[in-house]
Amino acid sequence: MFGIADYGAFVIAVIVFLAIPGPGNLALITSTSKGGLKGGLAAILGVILGDQVLMWMAVAGVAALLAAYPAAFYAVQWFGAAYLAWIGWKMLTAKPGDKPIINIKPRHYLQQALTITLLNPKAIIFYMAFFPLFVDPERHQGLLTFGAMAATIAFLTLCYGLTVMSLTHFLAERMRANPRISQALNKIGGVFLIGFGIKLAIAK
Repeated sequence: MFGIADYGAFVIAVIVFLAIPGPGNLALITSTSKGGLKGGLAAILGVILGDQVLMWMAVAGVAALLAAYPAAFYAVQWFGAAYLAWIGWKMLTAKPGDKPIINIKPRHYLQQALTITLLNPKAIIFYMAFFPLFVDPERHQGLLTFGAMAATIAFLTLCYGLTVMSLTHFLAERMRANPRISQALNKIGGVFLIGFGIKLAIAK
């Protein structure tokens, strides 16, 4: 289909990739819990844009460049780890009544999710190594093939993001009545972000 080797397997692989716990999922949950549906939708758009940038960079050959110069990849990895750890620390040390760590305006949720996606080594590795495996070299149709893959990824990300956002919003509405629970969840989110940062920093 459109020069994609085993389209069904490609769809399943993208869904599994999206469902793997990581910074992107945490960004969606945090943005929705802090900014409501607008914040969640903005974060979903940020993740979709980040994935599209990474995919088309891989198409343009940036993936090959990073593979040829591992130092470039490790620089992105360390920068992303530091960014996640910084956000996590701010969330962990926040006190009741403090200004939200993630800004309230939707564009800030979008920027945050976009940055996290672009600096997420899990996403970079997917587009560098895993993504090209689904391009059929014999039936490849150039931009049509890549466009179909990009559209599929965007659609699946949108569906997955809307599901996560809806569940998070449903639970958040019931937890806002108890500030202690909200504060505890904020600190748990901070711990997870710091953990993701450390994991990315030491990953080989």
